[in-house]
Amino acid sequence: MKPYLLLIASIALLLSSCQSTPDEAAKGGEELQQYTIEQFMGNTSYRGGAFSPDERTLLVTSDASGIFNAYAIPVVGGEPTALTQSDSSSVYAISYFPEDERVLFRMDDNGNEIFHLFVQGLDGQVTALTPDSSARASFYGWARDEKSFYYGYTKRNPRLTDIYEMDIETMTPKMIYQNDEAYSFGGISGDEQYMVLINPINTNDNELFLYSFADESMAKISEEQAKYLPADFSVDSKSLYYLTDAGAEFQYLMRYDIATGEREKILEADWDISYAYFSRDGKYRVVGINQDGQTVVEVTDVESGKAVDFPAFENGNITSVNISDSEELMRFYVGSSSSPSNLHVYNFESGEHRQLTDALNPEIDQDDLVTAEVVRYESFDGLEIPAIYYKPHQASPDNPVPALVWVHGGPGGQSRQTYRPLIQYLANHGYAVLAVNNRGSSGYGKTFYRMDDRRHGEEDLKDCVWGKKWLAEQTYIDSTKIGIIGGSYGGFMVMAALTRTPEAFDVGVDIFGVTNWLRTLKSIPPWWESFKDALYQEMGDPAQDSVRLYNISPLFHADKITKPVMVLQGAQDPRVLKVESDEIVAAVKENDVPVEYVVFEDEGHGFVKKENQIEAYGKILDFLDKYLKKEEEEELKG
Repeated sequence: MKPYLLLIASIALLLSSCQSTPDEAAKGGEELQQYTIEQFMGNTSYRGGAFSPDERTLLVTSDASGIFNAYAIPVVGGEPTALTQSDSSSVYAISYFPEDERVLFRMDDNGNEIFHLFVQGLDGQVTALTPDSSARASFYGWARDEKSFYYGYTKRNPRLTDIYEMDIETMTPKMIYQNDEAYSFGGISGDEQYMVLINPINTNDNELFLYSFADESMAKISEEQAKYLPADFSVDSKSLYYLTDAGAEFQYLMRYDIATGEREKILEADWDISYAYFSRDGKYRVVGINQDGQTVVEVTDVESGKAVDFPAFENGNITSVNISDSEELMRFYVGSSSSPSNLHVYNFESGEHRQLTDALNPEIDQDDLVTAEVVRYESFDGLEIPAIYYKPHQASPDNPVPALVWVHGGPGGQSRQTYRPLIQYLANHGYAVLAVNNRGSSGYGKTFYRMDDRRHGEEDLKDCVWGKKWLAEQTYIDSTKIGIIGGSYGGFMVMAALTRTPEAFDVGVDIFGVTNWLRTLKSIPPWWESFKDALYQEMGDPAQDSVRLYNISPLFHADKITKPVMVLQGAQDPRVLKVESDEIVAAVKENDVPVEYVVFEDEGHGFVKKENQIEAYGKILDFLDKYLKKEEEEELKG
């Protein structure tokens, strides 16, 4: 165990960290317990799950050590074994090698997002496969014959991601496509004859191309302007499956016959189909549907057309799956808004399944956590806005609680019904949280998604203000104590609220938010070249739309801020530069307004180290208790 985790555990024990709430609120007839941030961060996160060649082990990424490292978990159950021991930059496991248990993983430098690919040999020796320190590498997948893998690499030009193939016998790389057009990669057929390339038009629409390696020709798959996303090739490489919202609000699954050019609609739903793919030999088709903020996974036996009958889970849904090469086993995760995701394995023949992890800290009673619900409210113009709502157990008309409007990242992100430790920590300590999916959010149809294009900080901000109004109307909410919190694009919305509607919210918590769009759009990371024009289409081109971008940038209107502000920032962030937060903090100080600033030198766009999360989330609660809940004032009154 890391020294700081030992210290945390000791402090938690000494302080008897489970405490009754002051009002001794009840849930299910039992006393509600409150937990420290150390206890909430005592949960363990697990990601991924690649089968070993003999299918006896799963390779996962976990933060059990305090940062992410690679671990092996036996399929029959047992304790995870650490395969890497990084204590600085996080390690993200990708895959075992096809014929042995060498480990392929990626790692950047403390969140700077310049990822490199590494292999850890059977002897534990680590070798950099993409050693150029300034070039970014992205793993794209294994070749069908498993003799090589594909990856993107910016070695030739930091703005252009060329496509390479790595021979795993000789570890010799070869460029197979010089990507001068800055296309995005979409997959290579099993017979290695075709490759899918994507040209973004805007943040919703794009063009889809099928490139032939044989004659270097390019066939356009997309037709009318719409979203087109590659899903998978058929096992025989004769068909391309793709997702599109052409002529519809939501994405549906299509099949394209490569030889004839014929198209066929395969599957549609009342929501976006987020992904679709086949198991190695095509026995099963896996489909993920974004249904009202949660993922619904369907696995179908292709020959019979029947859905695989999985066990039901009382508090959770299957969120992601991976089927082994033998098509005998499947690993999947089960999670919910009140439960961190746990890894399971399922046997198709026997129908048996086994839970392999227990992510929730055993010191926490899950009944003390809040299960989110989907709510909808009308905005200023009558548009219905969906939101994910967390109501604290202790909230009642006799005990009204403070509340927060939570704004997701993006632009175009979505708040979902997944476990968020910070939200659960706040709810456990008596804060209601309304995670708003304002217009412009994904998952609710392309019309809804496009409603904020070049109108950011306008109607989408009003949706957040009207979310505050909805909260204020609830009899168990203290309408005089409602703040706003968000990260990245959500952080921009926090500062936009405090500058454009300065009386709407009582406090703001800005987590690495954009405050100067003119600079941010000019300084986007070079590897976003393929996406840059599409982003400019939505947000505005700083060379042509400078007046509008100036007007919506909170930095230039910081003199309007009158409410207490907290700002959190990672110094290595390549998307929202630290100077964004430096300048807004300095500007707020000139207003003689309370402002707190927390910077982590070893984090990027998002805090992944438990030590930093503990500090960040703990300070957020302290800030809210002081300036929103106003505990000190209430103690004086008492």
